[in-house]
Amino acid sequence: MKENDFNAEKDSSPKIDAAASPKLPAAKVAPKLMALDLDDSLLNNSLAISDRTVASLKAAAAQGIYIVICSGRAPSALLPFVRRLDVAGKEQGRYAVASNGSAILDLWERREIYSAKVSGDVLVRAKAAAADLGLPCQVYGSSTIYAGVDNQYTRMDSELTGMDLELVDDFDEFLKKGYAKMIIPGDPKILAGLQKSLAEELKGQAVVLISKPYFLEVLPPNCGKGEALEFLCGRLGINMKDAMAFGDSMNDESMLVKCGLSVCMSNGMDQMKKAAAFVTRFTNDQDGIADFVEQFVLN
Repeated sequence: MKENDFNAEKDSSPKIDAAASPKLPAAKVAPKLMALDLDDSLLNNSLAISDRTVASLKAAAAQGIYIVICSGRAPSALLPFVRRLDVAGKEQGRYAVASNGSAILDLWERREIYSAKVSGDVLVRAKAAAADLGLPCQVYGSSTIYAGVDNQYTRMDSELTGMDLELVDDFDEFLKKGYAKMIIPGDPKILAGLQKSLAEELKGQAVVLISKPYFLEVLPPNCGKGEALEFLCGRLGINMKDAMAFGDSMNDESMLVKCGLSVCMSNGMDQMKKAAAFVTRFTNDQDGIADFVEQFVLN
């Protein structure tokens, strides 16, 4: 073994990617609330939260900082990660944001303190536009994914989130009740065009965005993670300039723009890095959030 190979083996600490261009605070910052996106942010590439990250967030909660999971996932799909953080028993861990801002949960009272739905008429129109392109769609109950046709994306979503999957015969009629969000999964190239056309057609009636390249989401109007955090911060008497948010993708944009101490992951989209006040040194798979919290938040 060569000497440089031996030294490389000894140094197993994560390396900062120079191309990531981290933007870091000049000194310690003092957030009063910390909002955390799940996929590609709080979760590593194995869809888990590391021990180091749990420890850093528990220490932040002990400092009096609210720790709020802020995810596109449905309410029941958040619960395993709430339990993993182990702060819900404290006032600082009491709240969570689900469905990309369509629901805010009070975990103590086991109820939604804020909820919004896309109207049934809008969902039926979105489904028709998707069907014209040969794309499926799905909506969410508290613990169930509902779809009109069986497809690989919906099954994958069910497996990843642990939610049940139910196929509905008359899906148009089912949609008329209205739901917090609809996902249209498919080829990113097709979704990009659909996003543009649907956003124009449904302007003022729904928010239409691409959260991941293969997921187009239809959300209630004036709805997003940032808007949900504004509601929650108002309830808690916290100024948005004192709110910190960690995210990486398009469905995180509103909270990265609205929170004064926003942080994009170094593995995040370039557009989100520009929107955020800061960028982490390390990726989601290298404890990027824990490193940032340890260095710039904890006393």
